[in-house]
Amino acid sequence: MKYTDLKSGRLAKGLSQVQAAARLGVSQPYLAMLESGRRRLTPKLARRAMKVYGLSPTVLPPSEPPSRHRVDAETLANDLAALGYPGFAYLRPRKWKPKNPSEVLLAALAQDDLEARLVEALPWLVVKYWPLDREWLVREAKLRDLQNRLGFVVSLACRLAERAGDARKAWALKEFETELERSRLAREDTLCEASLPEPERRWLAEHRSEEAKRWNVLTDWTGDALRYVA
Repeated sequence: MKYTDLKSGRLAKGLSQVQAAARLGVSQPYLAMLESGRRRLTPKLARRAMKVYGLSPTVLPPSEPPSRHRVDAETLANDLAALGYPGFAYLRPRKWKPKNPSEVLLAALAQDDLEARLVEALPWLVVKYWPLDREWLVREAKLRDLQNRLGFVVSLACRLAERAGDARKAWALKEFETELERSRLAREDTLCEASLPEPERRWLAEHRSEEAKRWNVLTDWTGDALRYVA
């Protein structure tokens, strides 16, 4: 969260600094320093401000550095539920702390094997919370060699935006996809299915979509197969 988000969020709610400080649990002088960038906003306070001002989770700071270890399916499902994914509405807890959608997306893409129900949620996540932090996503994807997986998911998100009739968002996603293509890897990958047996890999290589071919990803996912449009 930038200090400008803090001030604009308060003003959008019609709160004075005194009123906002009371809700955030800080003093008015301290809030004034936060809003001017003279004090660093902690992740805990950023999350509180997000709730008080009704801001998008995209303002939350991603973990620095982001976690590189395996994330279990239950954690990812709960993270997606907290971000409002309709497929996991039954999981949504009242006190679950939402994370930055970019962080959840990258954590999912970094998994060797990911359940289909979780893979399906990723294009929805991109459309729902666009614009994401493009610079952070590209940087972290390159560090992990995930740009092909990310590029393919963005292409699916573009199809979802088109289905929803959101031409502006579809155009922006297509532009992001073009940006990612500059760093596309030549080696072949799967969409989080490293344990695919060789016969299935050969079948997918012949029957995958043109988008999957372009991104060197072995998968049978297409935009038409996705159930939820953001």
